[in-house]
Amino acid sequence: MTVLVSEMSGLARDAFFQKKEGGKRPISESQADLLLATVVDESGALVLDESDVASLRAQGAIAMDRIAAVAVRLNDMGPAAVEDAVKNSDAAPSGDSLSDSASTSESQ
Repeated sequence: MTVLVSEMSGLARDAFFQKKEGGKRPISESQADLLLATVVDESGALVLDESDVASLRAQGAIAMDRIAAVAVRLNDMGPAAVEDAVKNSDAAPSGDSLSDSASTSESQ
């Protein structure tokens, strides 16, 4: 079986981390939530919803680990990245811009 895993939108990532703020949760529950936000069909549309959580949690741990690991890698959600995001979430914006404009050094 092929499973397609996609990058999350910023809003989906925010929602995922808000669910985690409630404290310790079973690993299978966190993995199921991650898969809800990242498993897509060929057109890129999400294929899972909250009604799938129980059946996802009942799947084999190795399969869930493999898919969740891909989702974590694609979304740069390793432990260091998560800590950095939490530290920077309330920080003042830096001078860096997210626009596609060329920086001063690139345009010269």
